[in-house]
Amino acid sequence: TDDEDLRNHGYSEWSSINIDQLPVAVAYPKTTDEVSQIAKICHKYRVPMIPYSGGSSLEANFSAPYGGMSVDFSFMDQILHFHEDDLDIVVQPAVSWMGLNESIKKSGLFFPVDPGPSAKIGGMVGTSCSGTNAVRYGTMKEWVVNLTVVLADGTVVKTRRRPRKSSAGYNLTNLFIGSEGTLGFVTEITLKLAVIPQETSVAVVTFPTIRAAAAAASQVMRAGVPIAAMEIMDEVQMSVINRSGSTSKKWKEMPTLFFKFSGTKAGVQENITLVKAIAKRNKSGNFEFARDAQEQKTLWSARKEALWSMLALREKGAEVWSTDVAVPLSRLCDIIEISKKEMDELGLFASVLGHVGDGNFHESILYDNTNPKEREAVAKCVHDMVDRALEMDGTCTGEHGIGLGKKESLVKELGLDTIGVMRSVKGALDPYWLMNPGKIMDVAA
Repeated sequence: TDDEDLRNHGYSEWSSINIDQLPVAVAYPKTTDEVSQIAKICHKYRVPMIPYSGGSSLEANFSAPYGGMSVDFSFMDQILHFHEDDLDIVVQPAVSWMGLNESIKKSGLFFPVDPGPSAKIGGMVGTSCSGTNAVRYGTMKEWVVNLTVVLADGTVVKTRRRPRKSSAGYNLTNLFIGSEGTLGFVTEITLKLAVIPQETSVAVVTFPTIRAAAAAASQVMRAGVPIAAMEIMDEVQMSVINRSGSTSKKWKEMPTLFFKFSGTKAGVQENITLVKAIAKRNKSGNFEFARDAQEQKTLWSARKEALWSMLALREKGAEVWSTDVAVPLSRLCDIIEISKKEMDELGLFASVLGHVGDGNFHESILYDNTNPKEREAVAKCVHDMVDRALEMDGTCTGEHGIGLGKKESLVKELGLDTIGVMRSVKGALDPYWLMNPGKIMDVAA
């Protein structure tokens, strides 16, 4: 119940929204059984429960609007079983995806879902996250075999067994993925693994405008080129990286596409040739290729460090509002161009970046949180972008989740009848609405 500990579990400098209310206590379980005991006690006394793993979510996903108990999984950070020949692994929720890959790299296998560097598996399940590799490997829900879950009353369930495929019963695994801890605590996760590709190449190429870069990205996907990753950053974001000094390289401050190619040596070279031709048709500059593994890491780190680079530039009172949407690929150029124009009109330091291979992009805006007019203008800009995405048959969030910040947008996206089905599921599993209350949808009256 230390004040600083409570603040760390209810406030995040990364989140687009924060509230004054904090949890009243933090529990640190070490086993599924201890999580079950915590849930039973909280259920008995009607105490809200909020799961916490990496603490890097962006929509107040782990905030505590009703106080209650923050359940921090820091001590549940073990790899439990590694089935190398089955290409799967069983982990606890506080295992980081980067640490996991470091632990198993000698096996020739890896876990391909790659969100922010500090993300942990529990939170990745909760938000159904993705990352730069999603265009090739898909999102979190494609890589989870089964889950062990502690329900609100302390009941422990396992969603299925370990084969790669099963048509036995309801798909409870995917019910909990993306539920943001509102249906139960995930305490064990069985993950699929992939084989590390024989060859990987990373390239960076600039374009005269953000629309030209986005058009090239859409054309690469339409041509069916099997790229491993394709990321976009505008000239502002490239400037941010240069100013923050977060990478060892000085970058051209122009709209930029980052490509990752992987596969066999012959396949990688063929794909590079195809992408070069498409980029050239969209007035690209020259491709810059990494010469070795270390340079690959340096080139790709510019994308992976984007949010941290923006945060590093903050002065007192400044905040970064970072949010994401996703649209059908054919509308990507339109929404990026219009949204960037509106951001530029704010007169603030704002950038566009994203996973353009699957129609997902992000806005990051640096603003003065002590200035109500400025915050109001930024909020309008962000909400307009979300509404525009919905008008294009897109979604209000491609990978960050709903949390507190996007509940109204979710209603616009799905409608009250669909939300009503979600509320029924929630009420069946958690009739007292104790599990991460106030997230995704408002608490039942």
